[in-house]
Amino acid sequence: MDDRPTRLPQVFTDWFRTRGWSPRPHQLEVLEKAQAGYDVLLISPTGGGKTLAGFLPSLVELTREPQRGGIHTLYVSPLKALAVDIARNLETPVSEMQLPVRVETRTGDTPHSRRKRQREKPPDILITTPEQVSLLVADPGAAHMLKDLRAIVLDELHSIVTSKRGVLLSLALSRVRSLAPQVRRIGLSATVADPDALRAWLTPQQGENQRAELVMGKAGAAPQISILKSAERVPWSGHMTRYAIPEIYEAIKQARMTLVFVNTRAQAEMTFQSLWTANEDHLPIALHHGSLDVGQRRKVEAAMAAGKLRAVVCTSTLDLGIDWGDVDLVIHVGAPKGSSRLLQRIGRSNHRLDEPSQAMLVPSNRFEVLECEAARQAAAEGAQDTEYPSVLKLDVLAQHIMCRACAGPFHPDQLYGEVKTAWTYRNLTREDFDRAVEFVTNGGYALKAYERYAKLKPWGDGELRLTHPRLAQQYRLNMGTIVEEEMLKVRLASIKKRLGRRVVTGGRVLGEMEEWFLSQLSGGDTFLFGGEVLRFEGLDEFGALASRTQASDPAIPSYAGGKFPLSTYLAERVRKMLADPKAWPALPAQVRDWLSVQRWKSIIPSPRQMLIETFPRAQRHYMVCYPFEGRLAHQTLGMLLTRRLERMGAQPMGFVASEYALVVWCLRDLSLLISTGRLDLAHLFGEDMLGDDLDAWLAESNLMKRTFRNAAIIAGLIERRWPGKEKTARQMTVNSDLIYDVLLRHEPQHLLLRAAWDDAADGLIDVHRLGALLKRIRGQIVHRALDTVSPLAVPVMLEIGKESVYGEADDALLAEAEDELIDEAMRLV
Repeated sequence: MDDRPTRLPQVFTDWFRTRGWSPRPHQLEVLEKAQAGYDVLLISPTGGGKTLAGFLPSLVELTREPQRGGIHTLYVSPLKALAVDIARNLETPVSEMQLPVRVETRTGDTPHSRRKRQREKPPDILITTPEQVSLLVADPGAAHMLKDLRAIVLDELHSIVTSKRGVLLSLALSRVRSLAPQVRRIGLSATVADPDALRAWLTPQQGENQRAELVMGKAGAAPQISILKSAERVPWSGHMTRYAIPEIYEAIKQARMTLVFVNTRAQAEMTFQSLWTANEDHLPIALHHGSLDVGQRRKVEAAMAAGKLRAVVCTSTLDLGIDWGDVDLVIHVGAPKGSSRLLQRIGRSNHRLDEPSQAMLVPSNRFEVLECEAARQAAAEGAQDTEYPSVLKLDVLAQHIMCRACAGPFHPDQLYGEVKTAWTYRNLTREDFDRAVEFVTNGGYALKAYERYAKLKPWGDGELRLTHPRLAQQYRLNMGTIVEEEMLKVRLASIKKRLGRRVVTGGRVLGEMEEWFLSQLSGGDTFLFGGEVLRFEGLDEFGALASRTQASDPAIPSYAGGKFPLSTYLAERVRKMLADPKAWPALPAQVRDWLSVQRWKSIIPSPRQMLIETFPRAQRHYMVCYPFEGRLAHQTLGMLLTRRLERMGAQPMGFVASEYALVVWCLRDLSLLISTGRLDLAHLFGEDMLGDDLDAWLAESNLMKRTFRNAAIIAGLIERRWPGKEKTARQMTVNSDLIYDVLLRHEPQHLLLRAAWDDAADGLIDVHRLGALLKRIRGQIVHRALDTVSPLAVPVMLEIGKESVYGEADDALLAEAEDELIDEAMRLV
């Protein structure tokens, strides 16, 4: 431990004084604990000087003892743009104090010549990204570059640890510590729901309850958050928020600089175009999202920093802590889906600790009014709902084993001990580790006969090494955990009979759809696309095949919902608000009337209950349930419910899921089936649906194949890139599908099949949240048999068939149908 005093050197105190500042208490506390050799987690609101707090121990140390040799500090940022911005901002105090410190960046955009120079003459402080840390430790010269490393600073830690990027980084950090045992870690975060989990993640695990020291920054001024109370009618459903464009534009006119956050890229495009149409004053308004060319994004960022823009419509690409000029208002179009996400985005406003951030929420529909109010109250209380850190990803472990082999021969015993020091793998069994090593060595039992999967061979006394040097280059080109979302071409299928068999071949291209949606379909499922109802025939190496069908409506419509799932924490708050009429005065009058009529015509469920309503309409029978558990869980629930209803003889025709509700429609009278006992709701929603029903659905759909492909890419079984031999998405899918079938038949417990199931359960089907829902509603299902649609059911009913509507004429027809449905629901006699 370092027992030197924590007093700042004179050059630092002078610098603070010339700026009219003084060091904040949390900055000095981080300095004190870092100098004592502790790992530190700093939680401080935006504008509290977290970045300087992270750098201060390193700058002080380098001032007292200029670095001799390798890198002194690694600063890890989740975004390349953020890394460049931080380097630029750090140069200011370094140059003004004339410190003997050299700062450089290393990202995916860094030229090879500069990387080579960094290996030969490392900078004092290297600002980089999570993937680059793995590439650093995979370098045979890593021991030389990192031998003098003293500090690792991890910025926006909460945003890193919840994904596979964070899991991979944790493994890379375990290797860094083996090369530089003296290194300390400092984590920086503004929004944290469970500080203890982050404290443990930050610290090498070598005993019980190993945690970093916690430093809490002073709370900033409470944000001032309003919810737009529009003079227009708030839509009953939908996500595009067109009704509020004039009021959003007026708010932009009143502010100096506005960030307009939305949840999806499609929403960003629509909002930007609508604002541009409304822009009678020719205000400089820009667009920023991940699908735009990187050059275009950099131009927007530069214009923001220079104060040349009045508004930017953006997605999560601007969530994190880049200080973009003088933003004085944040508008969130659509519900934020989580209180922590809202606080993070609001923090882009003012970016000063002592001034309140200004924000306005614009709900897209009536349920989102409730969600926005729940998020506003949670933010006012400082309540957080960040996700728990991701752990034990076996495909990521396989990639790290390959990373370790690229640096040189290794002994499995030594590597296992090293990996176990990462909090994310503290519960890794030796059996699973050995399986991962076997997979990297030869592909595993079912694949070891194929030479192409042999990547490691014995070397020396129990060590393993690469079978060929080219594998190191292959690793560098394909490493990382981000697998881009793929779009698949949808082709019109030609169906013929040959020798008594149905043969399906592809015809003309109808367009493209998201692979995640198509992967959930089974042969025979019907869906909406291009204004037509199509029958899914399957996938081939070129994309999806679909035929036209005489069905009048789709069983599984596609939908354009929010990118983010409704957080469990906000969902609970919405259920409580809905059930408490005393909370309704905070809501707009039109929303209060909506809920009051619902209470009169049906009921408002208690927070623990799940309401199920059944009613006839237009020769069909509908069942609407209100779990409030988010679209992913509801989509999976709909898939499983229709299977069960089919077995019970209800003749289900299809379903639609929203963030808040789920509607299934059938040919049989559901109210009659329930009242006569032929349809038992407790059995229908039994927890056992996550057993055989789930397995059968997954076996029939392409969803598991999709998650397997992603796991196979991350684990290195399938290479995305090779000079002159880049593979298309479909080529990778065909390769992985063949391997999937082989493993399922010959090695069902293969490492990658387990990784694929883990991914599906955590993400695409949200099985854990669905399981919690089924447990919560056991004995708490309330049924109401109605004669007509209820007010609460209208939003999800309006989702049915919505995507087949195009153009103004069809918009008018939809509006007419919507008015008819609303009139029916709100009629009191």
